[in-house]
Amino acid sequence: MRGRFAPSPSGQMHLGNAWTALLAWLASRSQGGSMVLRLEDLDPGRSRSEYAAGIMEDLQWLGLDWDEGPDREGPNGPYRQSERRQLYQEAVERLGQQGLVYECYCSRAELHVAEAPHAGESEWVYPGTCRCFSREQRQKKLRSGRRPALRLAVPDQTLTFTDGLYGEVRQHLPSACGDFVIRRSDGVHAYQLAVVVDDGLMRINQVVRGQDLLTSTPRQLLLYRLLGMQPPAFTHVPLLIAPDGHRLSKRQQSLSLAALKQTGVRAERIIGYLAWKAGLLEQDQSAAAADLVHRFSLDLIPRQAVVVHDTEILGER
Repeated sequence: MRGRFAPSPSGQMHLGNAWTALLAWLASRSQGGSMVLRLEDLDPGRSRSEYAAGIMEDLQWLGLDWDEGPDREGPNGPYRQSERRQLYQEAVERLGQQGLVYECYCSRAELHVAEAPHAGESEWVYPGTCRCFSREQRQKKLRSGRRPALRLAVPDQTLTFTDGLYGEVRQHLPSACGDFVIRRSDGVHAYQLAVVVDDGLMRINQVVRGQDLLTSTPRQLLLYRLLGMQPPAFTHVPLLIAPDGHRLSKRQQSLSLAALKQTGVRAERIIGYLAWKAGLLEQDQSAAAADLVHRFSLDLIPRQAVVVHDTEILGER
């Protein structure tokens, strides 16, 4: 069993990140598996080295170790996406050789390409505007100074997979996402492509991640098939949300691990609280991550979004 945690170093790690990291770590360790830490720093405009260092420090503080990662090289590295760009480009070329890639001149601002989708946000379905462009039309766009993104021509298919928590998921790709971007117009490879290449080459066979990525899994399964890679088993866990119903994000500084540590909250307090919310503990109590391995079961994890209160984590009633 090979699991992974793959955070983006674009901000301080918050309680929602810790939730996903804990459940991914427990899912692997409970089966005697190994853990891979991969830093998804593909976007140079958002990623910072200080955030990457902070993530590793926070994980170690929580007691969530890893067997391979940026500071612990293994046979499947490198473990930073910024050092794996050539692997993504090779995948693009393989897809192009199959006649499945075309240039798209639609603006990034309009389409919000290459970012991991988030629950609750409407996802724009690409209508294939540039798919049938003639050579003359493409040349005209290039002369205007517009740099193209690259899209994958999606087949008229419905993909089905069984999620470890939510069961059977079916998605008709053309109506759900349309032709999706695999490389942005600025040359940065898209999340959907990079995560498939990374998990495939790193031999990850179990992915536990947030429910916000559930709808993107079918297009990733398509990429696995086209690239001749074996897909992992997927389990998507519910998101942590604030009392007002909004998902936790890096903008909520009060629930960042750095802020919680500054207020004197111990790692065992956070782990125990998250384990209680996951149904692994019957009451809210402090616990070490290692002590929860034998308690882990997907059957206990709730299917609905989990509401968290900062007063709870701070021990106030």
